[in-house]
Amino acid sequence: MQSLSEEEKRQVLGSVLADQLSAIQEAVKDVPEIKKQLADIDVGLHKLTDDLNVIKAAINSISEQVNHHERQIAEIQTI
Repeated sequence: MQSLSEEEKRQVLGSVLADQLSAIQEAVKDVPEIKKQLADIDVGLHKLTDDLNVIKAAINSISEQVNHHERQIAEIQTI
């Protein structure tokens, strides 16, 4: 079996490294789009959180009104 010369070894190594670099580039090519999508999801979640806080406040207000009315009705019924 014939051993490779230093130049042939460098060529093989260069080819292997080029293939690995190509594979890495392929794997990370979608990272910017994924990052943008995550940022959009983050904005949507913040909006959703704000909306939920508004809904909670409205429900608490309505609950307090209902409780107040129930107390008034109970007082009227005792008369």
